Amino acid sequence: MTGRCRNTSAEDRTHQDAQPVRVTWGTAASATLHCLTGCAIGEVLGMVIATALGWHNLPSILLAVALAFVFGYALTMRGLIRAGLTWRSALRLALAADTVSILIMEIIDNGVMLIVPGAMDTGLATLLFWSALAFSLLVAFVITTPINKWIIGRGKGHAVIHAYHH
Repeated sequence: MTGRCRNTSAEDRTHQDAQPVRVTWGTAASATLHCLTGCAIGEVLGMVIATALGWHNLPSILLAVALAFVFGYALTMRGLIRAGLTWRSALRLALAADTVSILIMEIIDNGVMLIVPGAMDTGLATLLFWSALAFSLLVAFVITTPINKWIIGRGKGHAVIHAYHH
């Protein structure tokens, strides 16, 4: 099969999968955990870079959010490219599969970090920072999982890449 045929196939499957499907809580949790992994990598890397550069809260959060999207999409694309899709098709599917989930997680996760007194102002070497970050990611996971279940049940989100999972 040529790369061109796979592109068409990927696009066809995306449209075909956009129908209601039965989804389990395990599937929703797995999809959420996948997105959370990319978010966590981006958050931690963003905070490390921002702290090293002496940045304040707003630029730190913006960098962490940008990196969360980059790593979230990259993790999804890695699996899709391994499944034989071109970079462009993998990017399109990653955007369709992960954008809403990552966006919700980032809003919740950063909101919690801002609410926890002193969490954003303390250094990376403190228990407060790491416990607040772990708590914020847990809250994001708990809130995003039912949303992902609903999205996947509508044939959207991670449902569009399900056919490529082995």
